[in-house]
Amino acid sequence: MKIQVNVKTGRKNSEIKKIDGNIFHVDLKSKPVDNKANIELIRLLSNYFNRSVVFVSGLKSKKKIIEVID
Repeated sequence: MKIQVNVKTGRKNSEIKKIDGNIFHVDLKSKPVDNKANIELIRLLSNYFNRSVVFVSGLKSKKKIIEVID
């Protein structure tokens, strides 16, 4: 399953919100320095779905496409 993730970094708390269908909004504590925000995003989504997740596109963008591996 592929999902679209809109990311905001440097937030007070890390949080995942399902917006509609396969669209999610994720707040991250980490800032996009040394790939820390992407690492935190993968960790959060893996825990949320209880599955492995990988980037499809948007590695350096606020809008990302993530694949949840079944």
